[in-house]
Amino acid sequence: MSSIGDIASSYYDFNSIYGNTPATNTTSADKLVNTLDNINVENASDEELLEACKSFEAYFIEQVLKEAKKTIKDEDEEENQYIEYFGDTMIQQCAEMISDRGELGIAQTLYESMKRNGM
Repeated sequence: MSSIGDIASSYYDFNSIYGNTPATNTTSADKLVNTLDNINVENASDEELLEACKSFEAYFIEQVLKEAKKTIKDEDEEENQYIEYFGDTMIQQCAEMISDRGELGIAQTLYESMKRNGM
């Protein structure tokens, strides 16, 4: 049986294969992999398991936001060096805030599924 960290690693591999640069994904992907690798799902407390699910949800939201950002870029608009430099950090923070609010329910659904299936 593969660990949750292996699953998260495959997401990172997917991003590197399909053209996202590791420099923009390394922080959030590594954070997710470290979170998932450091818990033993069978013996994890409910708080640890829910935190891992929230980390996955934040990473997922971040990837969705990055892809959405690509679709709205205006060629006539002048590049802002600060947005270019801090844009990924801003997206990462937004994703964490969205996940913390719990309105999407991805983390909660994943958590309930893991508890029900005894992972």
